[in-house]
Amino acid sequence: MSTSTHGTLFIVPTPIGNLGDITERAIQVLRDVAAIAAEDTRHSGQLLQHFGIKAEMIALHEHNERNKSQLLIQRLQAGESLALISDAGTPLISDPGYVLVQQCRAANIRVSALPGACAITTALSAAGLPTDRFTFEGFLPAKPQQRRAKLKELAAEVRTLVFYESPHRITHTLADLRSVFGDERPLVMARELTKQFETYLHGTIATVEEQVLADSNQQRGEMVLMLGGAEPVAADDLNPQALVTLQLLRKELPLKKAAALAAEIHGVRKNALYQLALEADQA
Repeated sequence: MSTSTHGTLFIVPTPIGNLGDITERAIQVLRDVAAIAAEDTRHSGQLLQHFGIKAEMIALHEHNERNKSQLLIQRLQAGESLALISDAGTPLISDPGYVLVQQCRAANIRVSALPGACAITTALSAAGLPTDRFTFEGFLPAKPQQRRAKLKELAAEVRTLVFYESPHRITHTLADLRSVFGDERPLVMARELTKQFETYLHGTIATVEEQVLADSNQQRGEMVLMLGGAEPVAADDLNPQALVTLQLLRKELPLKKAAALAAEIHGVRKNALYQLALEADQA
């Protein structure tokens, strides 16, 4: 499966839910390669069994990737072609594989990536948020303090922000989104994509959080959070006195409440004032 003396490493996306989303080419490659490196061999074994694929499987995950990559490189250099898959979707997108691909490039081994399922693009295409420019941030930190710090770093980002999130953290993450970005930023939560209970919740951060808290079913499954980017705001566009008032109020009040009061006093947009304060904090 390679024109050189080396084999080829194929990056093969697998379905994120609906098994019908796998491509004919992906099935053929998985049947033809000498072995398949998988994040979880038990999980992927069920997929391969469904399609009647009886290839050798090798576990390649975050805890063994650096050691296993050398063994795979040796097999590729010996002329065998291999495939890399993850539990679901496109490998390397918040999944293992970076070390192996990097080492293949360093060893001049051909890497061929197949197109296929990916939760990011699937969710974005149906979200109704700007997709001409977006930034994928993967999973946010698990610890609350670190998570909020990361969100504050992104407060002034004008591109659509995309995150993965897990069921046991979703309510905490939504609360932190409200704390950092305010109530009104547009948010879409895509859940269980391509599966039976696929759901898109859309509105503001506050309304999406309200829906999730009101329905425990919305706290289950795999999730993609898509947050509208910040509106570009220049300090020159606002009454300078509003900024002075805001800074005075912040000495006694949380930012969100201070921005609301300063905006009401001076007749300016609350969101614009809030955004400028966030940007100033990051400067």
